[in-house]
Amino acid sequence: MRLLVLSSRAVRDVLGYRRCADAMREALIARANGEVFQPLRFVLRPEGASGFMGLMPSYQSGPSAGYGLKAICITPGNPAAGLDAHQGIVLLSSPQTGEPLAVLNASAVTEIRTAAVSAVATAALANQNASTLAIIGTGVQARSHLAAIAATRPLAEVRIAGTSPAKAAKFASDVAPAALADAGAPAVPVVACDSARDAVAGAGIVVTATSSPVPVVSRDWLAPGTHINAVGACVPAARELDTATVADAGLFADSRESVLAESGDYLLAAAEDAVGPGHIRAEIGDLMAGVAPGLGRRNAEEITIFESLGLAVEDLAAASAAYRIAQDTGAGTWVDFD
Repeated sequence: MRLLVLSSRAVRDVLGYRRCADAMREALIARANGEVFQPLRFVLRPEGASGFMGLMPSYQSGPSAGYGLKAICITPGNPAAGLDAHQGIVLLSSPQTGEPLAVLNASAVTEIRTAAVSAVATAALANQNASTLAIIGTGVQARSHLAAIAATRPLAEVRIAGTSPAKAAKFASDVAPAALADAGAPAVPVVACDSARDAVAGAGIVVTATSSPVPVVSRDWLAPGTHINAVGACVPAARELDTATVADAGLFADSRESVLAESGDYLLAAAEDAVGPGHIRAEIGDLMAGVAPGLGRRNAEEITIFESLGLAVEDLAAASAAYRIAQDTGAGTWVDFD
């Protein structure tokens, strides 16, 4: 038995944003069609630890059958040390024998597939003519979302806001050009903004990719018709969007179960009696699979939110795509594992 090992660099070499977006769309449709089995992720939160561990298993049947397991540690203090907050592995196993086929760097898989799913959600929910992208955040997911959305739709301008104008300026001048080039995306003007309010004013697409526990976006800053990909708040006690934004918007989930259990954006608004479970209009996969007709964007003026928490099947789909490409190209490191 030969086991494929894909490092962070190797994952990026084989799994581009356009290719990954296609894999994410197929996986979300498969889930909507009942071809995916995945329990809610298990989270280990040791008292006094610097972070927590998430275990995300999944199985997909059909032509893309396989087992996947992501074991990932999330350590909020890592970015200050120059490390991604997400560290771990994705294991891909044979659907026939259960033999391990590949081990992939989970930080790179998470970086690419999260942004690719947001690109898919943006295509489904944003107004077709939306061409100004505002990104709140200057970390790994800010970079990957710039690359993924620019690679999958035409953009006229990108605006960046961070915890300081200096961080936004560095991102705009140094990080953004490299991210666009790596993704094979067209060059686009990237503007550093002094505040999140300045960045989102009039923007048709907004990405919140922060570690902030309190809102970074306020309802009265948003233009009619804005689509938001809310990426950073993945625990019940943290939120990136204020209650008014969540209450006024059409809310879409990657997983309804996950939003009800884990999303601080939703749970904190619900604790204020502003929303309830019925406020989650649909899962994004249901829209693409055609099993939720008429539940997408209602009109050009509506604000929409894609609450992105991440699904195990997304990691499985990304790992499967990377494995197939590595088989064809010889990428990565192959080791005997008998």
